Amino acid sequence: MVGTVPTIKEIPLVNFPVMPVDHERTLAAIDVGTNSIHMVIVRIQPTLPSFSIIAKEKTTVRLGDRDKRTGNLTDAAMERAMATLKRCQEISKSLNVEQIIAVATSAMREAPNGRDFLQRVENELGLWINLISGPEEARRIYLGVLSGMEFNNKPHIVIDIGGGSTELILGDGHEPRSLSSTKVGAVRLTAEHLTTDPVSQAEFLSLQAYIRGMLERPIEELQAHLQPGEVPRLVGTSGTIETLATWHAREKLGSVPMPLHGHSFSLKELREMVNRLRRLSVAERSQLPGLSDRRSEIILAGALILQEAMVLLGVESLVICERALREGVIVDWMLTHGLIEDRLRYQGSVRQRSILKTAQKYRVNLKYSDRVARLALSLFDQTQGVLHHWSEEERELLWAAAILHNCGHHIGHSAHHKHSYYLIRHSDLLGYTETEVETIANLSRYHRKSSPKKKHESYRNLTSKKHRRVVDQLSPLLRLAVALDRRQIGAIKQVLCQLQPETNEFHLRLQPAQFGDDCALELWSLNQKQSNFEAEYNLKLVPILEPATMGVQV
Repeated sequence: MVGTVPTIKEIPLVNFPVMPVDHERTLAAIDVGTNSIHMVIVRIQPTLPSFSIIAKEKTTVRLGDRDKRTGNLTDAAMERAMATLKRCQEISKSLNVEQIIAVATSAMREAPNGRDFLQRVENELGLWINLISGPEEARRIYLGVLSGMEFNNKPHIVIDIGGGSTELILGDGHEPRSLSSTKVGAVRLTAEHLTTDPVSQAEFLSLQAYIRGMLERPIEELQAHLQPGEVPRLVGTSGTIETLATWHAREKLGSVPMPLHGHSFSLKELREMVNRLRRLSVAERSQLPGLSDRRSEIILAGALILQEAMVLLGVESLVICERALREGVIVDWMLTHGLIEDRLRYQGSVRQRSILKTAQKYRVNLKYSDRVARLALSLFDQTQGVLHHWSEEERELLWAAAILHNCGHHIGHSAHHKHSYYLIRHSDLLGYTETEVETIANLSRYHRKSSPKKKHESYRNLTSKKHRRVVDQLSPLLRLAVALDRRQIGAIKQVLCQLQPETNEFHLRLQPAQFGDDCALELWSLNQKQSNFEAEYNLKLVPILEPATMGVQV
């Protein structure tokens, strides 16, 4: 007999794994960006909890220099990235890193062959890279900044100017009030808008107007979350801003403070830097203190993004924080593994609230979807270690899919499972990677009709073999859960699973919620949906309706 679940868990249905806290852990976080690949290696002290940085690595690979005709990552850029990632692995191994957590951002999201490249990395290097959305990137940047800067419950605006996008975050040390990711980045704008060297007056003014137009809306939305009388502090992170700060410090102070963290400059000083940069050629910019050859090509566009953002925000100065996305990836890992219990511990609720918010947006019947989720998780728990070996991480994805499986009805009943896939896939589900969102969407898509097939585009979008297997094995459980509430009245109170290896049968012992209910429609629905389960697990499904206890009600 497979284990039973006498009492179905109450919300929240997603539990946090708790890691051992008796020894230090060494982790690496890799950020595959549009301009550079960065790695940070940290030692985590679980009993504090905190982490210290023991190594850093950065290589300019310019994934953002994509083919102008197709938009694809170029062969040269991919080879540079592969060599860098291999070197990161070697460094990690030499420092006895337990786990590498890698994320990819704008360039990989947008390139038509981006997912193919991630599959190649997994195949050749055994390194799985999480593709994250713009808002999720912003959320993790916020976590990284919080790990290195005290907000004292006062509003702060974080700006991170990358190669392909600019993230803006408003927060006061607790949950972020506003998150945005806008497609203006130093590499992107240089490639698309600047052809003259030094930049001509016409190109400069055109680029300035374009940046302002792109930033106006996200900044207005951010400002809408400020309370009357609040004056936020501006915090700048990452390559472009750190380069400007280094240049500013060398010229104003004669040396670069170590660390650069906490250094500040004004909007007036930034305007002076922009005016100098626009008059210089790329070769002349490379002679400025703190600017490399590669950075000098893109610094003007990056500096202009910062200038226009500060003008629109109405702030006069900026302070540097050296922690950003990579450190945020570490904090996020610590949150999800139960190593942080303080004010930052909102990871679980972020995910759950994001799912429930999406459900409400598409007018999902939450009472019904919650029942389906409970049934699906009961089946998952009882079959874990017997029919499958998935963990809490995959359990959570199943829960999310169960809650959202019917959201496609918002578009129409016909083919609503396909509509559900589309709506989930294009929702900004905070707390999840792109691969996890794709998995949730596929699980929802296969709650009815066809089983997963390689010819389906949605299934092919799952570049990770692991997550295709998750969909193969867990979508049949969701199908059974949906069948068990066919009338959407909670007809089945509880399910007890029994494996009968001698007959190659899997028994579902069903306890009705109402005395005298023959649950005929649920049994009929099970008969319609059980073939997927039987094919996947090579077992015959045998539903058995138990007599209900007199007087038992839903």
